[in-house]
Amino acid sequence: MAWTRSDRWAPIHLRAANVARVTSPNSARATLRKPLARALALGHPWVYRDALEPFEAETGALLTVVEPNGRFVARGIADDGPIGVRAFVTRDAPVDAKLFAARVRDAAVLRARVVPGDTDAYRLVHGEGDRLPGFVCDLYGAYASVQLDGGGAEVWRETFLDALAPVLADRGVHTVLVRTGKRGARTVEVARGAAPPPLLTVRERGMALIVDLVSGQKTGLFLDHRESRAEVRALSRGLRVLNLYGYTGGFSVAAGLGGASAVTTVDIAPRAIELAALTWRENGLTMPHQGVVSDVPTFLGEASARGERWDLIVCDPPSFAPSERALPAALESYRTLHRACLKALAPGGLYVAASCSSHVDRDDFDATLRDIGLRPGAALQVLHRAGGAADHPRLIGFPEGDYLKVVIARVVG
Repeated sequence: MAWTRSDRWAPIHLRAANVARVTSPNSARATLRKPLARALALGHPWVYRDALEPFEAETGALLTVVEPNGRFVARGIADDGPIGVRAFVTRDAPVDAKLFAARVRDAAVLRARVVPGDTDAYRLVHGEGDRLPGFVCDLYGAYASVQLDGGGAEVWRETFLDALAPVLADRGVHTVLVRTGKRGARTVEVARGAAPPPLLTVRERGMALIVDLVSGQKTGLFLDHRESRAEVRALSRGLRVLNLYGYTGGFSVAAGLGGASAVTTVDIAPRAIELAALTWRENGLTMPHQGVVSDVPTFLGEASARGERWDLIVCDPPSFAPSERALPAALESYRTLHRACLKALAPGGLYVAASCSSHVDRDDFDATLRDIGLRPGAALQVLHRAGGAADHPRLIGFPEGDYLKVVIARVVG
């Protein structure tokens, strides 16, 4: 499997919303064919289609999951992909507008506690982690960016937007964008309010970040890395920093604000490097910053040939394992990437390794770092481990939700 970015920056066309409101999807029932009742009771929100007896339900219909003896297990929304139903409740209770509103309010209370000061870009609703599987809402200043995962979520979108409305109004947010579809076929619609400007400047712990809400990846920025950016900022004083798969340069600017002596940002998308340069200037940074449009393997190979080294390398590649079947190849890709990065690391340097692949758990990711074959007598010393920031909560019964793994390490000996 190639260890390069596969989700290259592609323009997404903004269009006006024209979606009918669905008020009462049809009810249906599905019977478990696998013993998943305990996993669902512990909070796992996904029931794959192959774990259920064949059932008939329209996408978006309410679906009650029962055991073979008819005992109630969960209720949720029927989906149109490998996930047959996304479970919302594990007691015999309604899934309706009141439930959506209550869970959005609960999510907002949590954010008021955990979002740091001088920060106006954060995740307000984190889908499965906030018990609203398939529904995500990020705030970027006065704009909300909603992402819907699966056809079922699209059917219930107006219910979700209605639940968001009072919470957003309290925060002075009146424009809502909705993103649907898979990579390469994604659309962005202005669901409520006026269209955003082409570029928007938001703040993260006082750091200015420039975001393209229409054509940017995810909902605009990788907000889940907030804590890791803060760690890089704290560690970068006097160091030469390399940010691989740098996107719009969040880690680069964090390093610059932390006092790095020089920073290099590498991404295959010219638009990303352009925005990284704008973000650098927006923060008033004056130390050298080089933006390089390149495939990461090519860049590292050429750097190795020149004997170039950096004191701190951040490597946050795209997901290498889009499915369980891709896991063996993905793990080998991580090993290959780690070896190339450590070859470009100066003695005593720091390596920030990240994985956003939900099918790669923490033990597997640690194993890719153990298996890279350091020189005799050397060892990898872990300084810090991280995941998503607190506005990206994870359910303890849903390990797939703990998708982001970050390890900060250095080679000793």
